[in-house]
Amino acid sequence: MSLERRSIGIVEDDPIMGESLVQRLTLEGAKVTWWRDGASALAGIGEERRHAVICDIRLPDLNGEDVFKAACGFLAPPFLFITGHADIDQAVRLMRSGAGDYVTKPFEMEDFFDRLSGIVSDAPTADGSLGVSPAMREVEALLRRVAKVGSTVLIGGETGTGKEVAARFLHSAASFDPASFMGVNCAAIPADLLESELFGHERGAFSGATRRHAGYVERAAGGTLFLDEIAEMRIDLQAKLLRLIEERTYTRVGGEQPLRFEGRMVAATNADLGARVKEGRFREDLFYRINVVSVRMPPLRERRDDVPWLLDRAFAEFAARSPDPPRGLSAMAEEAALAHDWPGNVRELRNRVERATALALGPWIRPADLFPEHGQDARAPHEMPSLEEARLALERRHITRALQASGGEIGAAARLLGLGRTTLWEKMRRLGLKPAD
Repeated sequence: MSLERRSIGIVEDDPIMGESLVQRLTLEGAKVTWWRDGASALAGIGEERRHAVICDIRLPDLNGEDVFKAACGFLAPPFLFITGHADIDQAVRLMRSGAGDYVTKPFEMEDFFDRLSGIVSDAPTADGSLGVSPAMREVEALLRRVAKVGSTVLIGGETGTGKEVAARFLHSAASFDPASFMGVNCAAIPADLLESELFGHERGAFSGATRRHAGYVERAAGGTLFLDEIAEMRIDLQAKLLRLIEERTYTRVGGEQPLRFEGRMVAATNADLGARVKEGRFREDLFYRINVVSVRMPPLRERRDDVPWLLDRAFAEFAARSPDPPRGLSAMAEEAALAHDWPGNVRELRNRVERATALALGPWIRPADLFPEHGQDARAPHEMPSLEEARLALERRHITRALQASGGEIGAAARLLGLGRTTLWEKMRRLGLKPAD
């Protein structure tokens, strides 16, 4: 199995062994995190999803068995233990307890990689469809896993973070018919019409109902029913939605015949539903039923690695619609965008790029085109980066884009950049870049 874009943790106190494993795994395209003691490993293993952990049995504070047993308290990845001959019995005992495998020192790298590939989790990995930052890759990987099952999903996050984009990605990852995605904004439809719009109505069900109407639930069929702003739904309608989830049946307004719902329900909100439950404004039983799988969309200020990626995508989209678009965003505009807090998140970014693409007077979009409220320059003079800082920032962005284009494969990225693989690796290490970036 390839280790491309796999997240691997290493627990090793020996600096030579640790550095050797980090370099070799990174060259294989893995995203590597190195902990030098057991306590650091336990603090970090649960922070993000990993495909495997390579763990020495003898550590300066805990031993590998302690780390493994403690890690089993949460969703732990498979462990590959590194052991000396004196600890083989312990390694065998750990395998019986659920560890993946072990290798005995000294070992051949060929055997090591065979054993590691044998235990690496085969769960879906992110390819950067939703963003290139670690936070968004985690979201993408989670959605790809959820796509395989029919669980109800609750997507939370601030306004503009891309909750509907995530819901549509989940729908696509499940290989549903694109036409069977039905999105409903519960806050945009008047409360007295929402039931009819959701469940449909029969002819004559109420004044003005001159014909039968198929609601969003019926039109979603075996696809996805996406309920945005679900916190704004009336309490009485929440009860009918609960029945839809629990019994998979519903009735049109004015109808008597129960109808089946075979699709998946995805809900989204920017509100604190737990607080709404305590206030009596949201049903507790419904909250637990829609919150089977919870996905948090991080705000843009927590994933600044995505800003250049989003800028490029938004500019390409809006430039294609313009008869005479600018050539692109200037480096200064990108720096100003990276310094901005983006309170409106991705929606704000797209709006600013659309306006700048349409109204920029020069061949390149400048900071003032993105942030006209800041005047002629979005950076104060004393905030001007040095020439060396600007050069390193440009080099880092260029390498990052090559890594994105190559899917994180260093050899392919090196060819795109006209560099040798080792040269690119050295530049990445100096700039603090990893293949997953």
